Amino acid sequence: MNLIADALLAAGAFGAALYCYILQGRLRRFTALESGMGGAIAVLSVQVDDMTRALQAAQGTAGQSSATLEAQVARAEAAAARLDLMLAALHDLPETGGGGQIRVLRRRNPRVEAAE
Repeated sequence: MNLIADALLAAGAFGAALYCYILQGRLRRFTALESGMGGAIAVLSVQVDDMTRALQAAQGTAGQSSATLEAQVARAEAAAARLDLMLAALHDLPETGGGGQIRVLRRRNPRVEAAE
């Protein structure tokens, strides 16, 4: 009975050693930087760094664009207020009579009259 138990124990230890050897080979291939998943992870890490820098640059540009847009909106609102004021001033002008034509009077220069 002891002999069978020792044989089973030795077979179990041999099986565990074989399993550890296979796992060690897989782990070596997994972490290989040139070809395995380690290389893919390294490439993805570099891409994440690039995307982070691009995102920071885009956020800076968006902040500048936002400030410029706010300034332009403020200018447009001021211009709209001035136009409203001008339009209100036009409503205060008297109506023109006599067929809707405005009569323009010009004064002659006295020097021109003396020369004639």
